Amino acid sequence: MRTTYMAKPAEVERKWFVIDATGKTLGRLASEAAALIRGKHKPTFTPHVDGGDFVVVINAEKIVLSGNKLQDKKYYRHSLYPGGLKVTSAQEMLNKKPERMIELAVQGMLPKTRMGNKMKLRIKAYAGAEHPHQAQQPEVYELRG
Repeated sequence: MRTTYMAKPAEVERKWFVIDATGKTLGRLASEAAALIRGKHKPTFTPHVDGGDFVVVINAEKIVLSGNKLQDKKYYRHSLYPGGLKVTSAQEMLNKKPERMIELAVQGMLPKTRMGNKMKLRIKAYAGAEHPHQAQQPEVYELRG
């Protein structure tokens, strides 16, 4: 009788990947980054074990949104005070905090659990081409499509 392989947290090997966002569509980049962070690209993927890798996204300021999303897409946050709703358009977000745009997109594609909260710490986004993770010897990851 064969048994299904179950990865154990102690056996997980984490790698680092660099994704260049220049000219890439936000959603497509985010879905592949989320899959890397979850570990779905590994043959040892186990849903209840956090076996994913780290993802560094560079050139976040050069991300592309299709259609009228730059004007129409809105980001909402609330201060928890009455009347404290803050609304930011995608254009403003791209100008002020492009790395936050990518982090929010990837975060939305991760599980909304305690494990997901740990996973979302493994996305590192930077507006320019420089990043402080050279010591981890990240591999360049080419997006499909």
